[in-house]
Amino acid sequence: MKTYVPREGDIKKKWLVIDANGKVLGRVAAEAARLLRGKHKPQYTPYLDCGDHVVIINASKACITGRKAQAKKYYRHSGYLGGLKETTYEKLVAKHPTRAMMFAVKGMLPHNRLGRQLATRVRIYAGNEHPHEAQNPEMHTF
Repeated sequence: MKTYVPREGDIKKKWLVIDANGKVLGRVAAEAARLLRGKHKPQYTPYLDCGDHVVIINASKACITGRKAQAKKYYRHSGYLGGLKETTYEKLVAKHPTRAMMFAVKGMLPHNRLGRQLATRVRIYAGNEHPHEAQNPEMHTF
């Protein structure tokens, strides 16, 4: 008996669309990360890119529960002393509607070379339209 390990040519990649309208931000991000990793496929291999391309639409209409809109903070640092900046979820979504979803998806991917490669396969749009009709994407429901 030998263990089956898929080769690059064996892996078929599909394009999937997730509509985040009215859905919880973290649940959409978790499902997108699962699809990007390829954990929904029988030939999933932890160290290979087996996943699909994911398009998330209506990211600005994703909701969060409780008082996280005012309490959840995002941090960044300029690299200089005292250069720590913070912003709330409300302000971040008002200025950059897709950035909170991107941070959530990237945080659920592996923090290594594979995760950075997988993060290039997610496309996030604030509205209902996306320019990937030529790839014949399928709607994904969860």
